[in-house]
Amino acid sequence: MLVVMDKDATQAQIDAVVAKIEALGFVAQPIPGGQRVAIGILRNPGPLDPALFVDMPGVIQAIPVSKPYKLVGREFKREDTIISFPGLELGRGRFVVMAGPCAIESEVQALTIARLVKAAGAQFFRGGAFKPRTSPYSYQGMGKKGLEILKKVREETGLLIITEAVDHESLKLVAEVADIIQIGTRNMQNYTLLRRAGRVNKPVLLKRGMYATLEEWLMAAEYIVSEGNSQVILCERGIRSFGEHARNLLDLAIIPAVRRESHLPVVVDPSHAAGRRDLVLPLARAAVAAGCDGLLMEVHHEPEKALSDGAQSLYPEQFAQFMQELPSLRPGGWN
Repeated sequence: MLVVMDKDATQAQIDAVVAKIEALGFVAQPIPGGQRVAIGILRNPGPLDPALFVDMPGVIQAIPVSKPYKLVGREFKREDTIISFPGLELGRGRFVVMAGPCAIESEVQALTIARLVKAAGAQFFRGGAFKPRTSPYSYQGMGKKGLEILKKVREETGLLIITEAVDHESLKLVAEVADIIQIGTRNMQNYTLLRRAGRVNKPVLLKRGMYATLEEWLMAAEYIVSEGNSQVILCERGIRSFGEHARNLLDLAIIPAVRRESHLPVVVDPSHAAGRRDLVLPLARAAVAAGCDGLLMEVHHEPEKALSDGAQSLYPEQFAQFMQELPSLRPGGWN
């Protein structure tokens, strides 16, 4: 249920509603809006009677919530979430580009690519220090040393950093370095990791699971937000299908579907959807046209030598050309 307060409601009236919700054994989640405060009721096992709240001073409406996801849903919050970073914003028309290699391989590699994507107009540097791979024999990343390199990239280029946490231990380490913590597709339903990420005061990018429905994806985001971290970015990266022409099936329909159901920003990773360099830019253009809030793209100056996902990494000159195209694809511009 969502208890909507009058725009002139006092703090004492808001506190009284919160106290009543907690006295009933539930969790109260105040949600400030543009003109008024709403209070979400969480952890209730079933529907509540609106009469419990509508007669309280300052209350104008008590609205039942039909969706299983609450805090991330439009029923709880009508306005789009905007996530702020030093010098830029993400969401509600603020578009960002995150680019870099799949994995950090060396300081020279990372700094070389970072300078190139920065010159082309990227605002974030992506690169995995920890790499969960399908095969235990594949390159797993540089770990702590990779995080040290990412820190140096930010210091030398000014790019913000996004990198993946794969477990509780790496989450703590990543949170000390990254501007955005990435939760990868394999961990979308790692609920203990999601809860832990919800207790970190850093934006979290949540990739869609390989087989996840929209509801399952939003429920995963709910785990993070329910722990107090409302800075969640959804990332579509393709789902498994029967076709062999691409690594995954990029679900462009999910972008407007997310906008209908949730206030969270949604970005797209065309590189992991494509799996092939020649498909990345067509998918990126389509994602921009579909209305995403940003792109997460793989770029490598020597993809033939890459230790991870070289086949889907753009050459720097391809990325630079795409960035020159972007204003025509997105007339409203970006940060």
